[in-house]
Amino acid sequence: MKVVIVGSGNVATHLSLAIASLEGIEICQVYSPTEAHAEILAERLNCDFVTDPTQIRKEADVYLFALKDQALETVIRAVPANNGLWLHTSGSMPMQVFAGYTERYGVLYPLQTFSKSREISFRGIPLFIECHRKEDKNCLEDLALRLSGKVCELSSEKRRSLHLAAVFACNFTNHIYALAEEILAKEGLSRDYLFPLIDETAEKVHELPAREAQTGPAIRYDENIINKHLGMLADDPDVQTLYRLLSQSIHKKV
Repeated sequence: MKVVIVGSGNVATHLSLAIASLEGIEICQVYSPTEAHAEILAERLNCDFVTDPTQIRKEADVYLFALKDQALETVIRAVPANNGLWLHTSGSMPMQVFAGYTERYGVLYPLQTFSKSREISFRGIPLFIECHRKEDKNCLEDLALRLSGKVCELSSEKRRSLHLAAVFACNFTNHIYALAEEILAKEGLSRDYLFPLIDETAEKVHELPAREAQTGPAIRYDENIINKHLGMLADDPDVQTLYRLLSQSIHKKV
């Protein structure tokens, strides 16, 4: 099986390296509009690269589009017509984004956070798949199962909701970590102090519903502590507002 990787970001990098490790699969080309990024990934995959989507090869079996959502449709329109299976990796874009450009298309969505500087095994990553044609489902499912032991078929609508939940569980949470680090840094305190707390918070929700696991002053709406914290954040109105809104939300929901 020959595969073209359309993209060179975090998802494209991790997914292409995982695919390249599978027996019987060849990554034959990488596309990226940024030459330096395309060259780096192509070198790791031992294949050629292009920066013009109209120059993407036509003979591949699978075309894996791992791009920013805002760039996906533009690149799809430019890719030469071919008979390969076109897959995108987006959590929020519908499968039908390919409609009108090819009859063979689907989705391979890995629910995980990726950073190029950190290695991660695909075996435990949930992969959510969707396929336009029944004839292509076996091909997509086989590829997904070779990558991960957790594969689930999911509609575009359900996947969009899953992605929304993931933004709350991962992206917003990580932003809160960054704000916590800033508070500590101002006082010359190490972020390492928070790691046991962060780890226990994450581990606890494996056993308890998140609402039952909630602790802290907001759950009982301890105005004395909350007002002291708000005063400490007076120099940063945005973070102060975020603290207030989160405290109110916790108190209302729990």
